[in-house]
Amino acid sequence: MKLLSLAADPYAPPTDRDMQPSERREFVRTHRTCVYGYTRRADGPAMSVVYYIPTDDDYLLISTMRGRTKAKVLQRDKKVSLCILDERWPFAYLQVYCDAELDDDPKRVVDVMMAVAGRMSGTPLGEEARPIVEKMAREEDRIVIRCAPYATFAQPPRHLHRDDQEEKITHWISGLVPWNAEQGAAG
Repeated sequence: MKLLSLAADPYAPPTDRDMQPSERREFVRTHRTCVYGYTRRADGPAMSVVYYIPTDDDYLLISTMRGRTKAKVLQRDKKVSLCILDERWPFAYLQVYCDAELDDDPKRVVDVMMAVAGRMSGTPLGEEARPIVEKMAREEDRIVIRCAPYATFAQPPRHLHRDDQEEKITHWISGLVPWNAEQGAAG
């Protein structure tokens, strides 16, 4: 499992049609933030904004502390949702449905933490930071949530830029598309 580097130019979704399955996967692989959602016993779903790290074999990795609810809830429910966020206007997002599991491999935990720090700062951490990150990982009892996508739902980036665009704006209906769907399977 190889962690993918932060993309210099994140994929910009089309504004005149739904994303194709390969475009949805590219959107996920080239962005860095998401809203992580999971079920709660009471109230509505829990959500938090997190950085994620995509891998070359299509996992999405999230660093968290073992004591956090994000990790604890996976003992009873392995289904999570990631709402992948575009950081540019017009704002788009892609809902990704995943099966999740915990991974406490110490090397992977540190690798993911270093990759997250690089995404947060926009610059990869140098190897000289590894001992500091290893110490932090131990002290905070860090683990990785490994998310395996199985379906997506796209939200088109459609917004008014002026109040005179009523006739030009279009909308369409997206649909749930399997993660590994072939071209032409989008809504």
